[in-house]
Amino acid sequence: MSRLLLKNARIILENSMIDQGFILIENEQILKTGTMADLPAIGQVTEIIELSPEHTISPGFIDVHIHGAGGADTMDATPEALNTMASVLPEEGTTSFLATTITQAQEKIEAALVNAAHFQKEQNTPGKAEVIGIHLEGPFINEARGGAQPKDHILEPDIELFKRWQEAANGTIKLITIAPEKTNGYEFIRYLSENGVVPSIGHSDAIFTEMEKAVQAGAKQVTHLFNGMRGMHHREPGVAGAALLFKELIVEMIADGIHVRPEMIKLALNAKGTDGMILITDSMRAKCLKNGHYDLGGQDVKVENGQALLADGTLAGSILKMKDSIKNMIDFTDIELFEAVQLASSNPARQLNIFDRKGSISEGKDADLVVLDKNLEVALTFCRGIKAFEREVKSS
Repeated sequence: MSRLLLKNARIILENSMIDQGFILIENEQILKTGTMADLPAIGQVTEIIELSPEHTISPGFIDVHIHGAGGADTMDATPEALNTMASVLPEEGTTSFLATTITQAQEKIEAALVNAAHFQKEQNTPGKAEVIGIHLEGPFINEARGGAQPKDHILEPDIELFKRWQEAANGTIKLITIAPEKTNGYEFIRYLSENGVVPSIGHSDAIFTEMEKAVQAGAKQVTHLFNGMRGMHHREPGVAGAALLFKELIVEMIADGIHVRPEMIKLALNAKGTDGMILITDSMRAKCLKNGHYDLGGQDVKVENGQALLADGTLAGSILKMKDSIKNMIDFTDIELFEAVQLASSNPARQLNIFDRKGSISEGKDADLVVLDKNLEVALTFCRGIKAFEREVKSS
């Protein structure tokens, strides 16, 4: 039995903050939290990590929409690719993620699903970010709002095909991006909702009345708000307007200041509140690498000046890191750190129905923790109780 003690740091708990507190980890779980005054009662420990009041311990970040990082992509359909992603993501504070696919030939999608499901069952190990399921982005979308999704492989919503894919994925598909206005869209959404899969509206040209029907059918989320969708107009609210109006819909946000202007991010947060938004990266394989040319769904992507673009100038995912998303939200909207953290931890955990074990610092939950310094840079990351990342501090 191993017991690790983190002490003397500010801690973002589930319903409160502790200015000088401790977290005791036993094996992979949080055993106890409290103030330093409570410390003498914890018993023996195996290892102690001395922090300071300038450090903040946050729950680990959960990225529900990420294609790749560190040169790897979910669509590579290899265990090595997912292991690369799981190894590099703790550097930005991400401790669990949904392996996200892209619109492609059916056999390529199926290969990625089978690989991700096998990895989740057999190769998820403490000390690396955990694959907690699959986000199927496409192919059931609208080509008119396809963005960087390869249009040649877009399909009509197909419940039977999904059943086949879910069986191949061993039930690990947790989230699907869909355009509800496509043929069979509402029936598809209803089936997903009734079977424990989150239907997310995205890459959609739906008008407001179609969005209303989608919500009635069970839609629960909107994929990367404002991107790949019919925008707002004063005579037609579109997908974006409906996303802000319907309380049933939680919205994903790429908070890099490139995909969405800071002012629009603030507008969205004002409309949805901190309970109604999830931070995502939508990152592709170039994240953590240098500028250059990379592949996304068989398409050439040029990465330069913080942007990932197709040859025609279309944004092709991002190279955003979750830690920077947190900092950007604070800068763009003036929310507090604990509120920004909520968007990247408890909100996605609740949406995926895994809040019983992830998404907050609470006794009995997985010890997925991020230690942030005073500049909100990641100093340490723990994935299920094992140190996954520690930043080297250069001497001056």
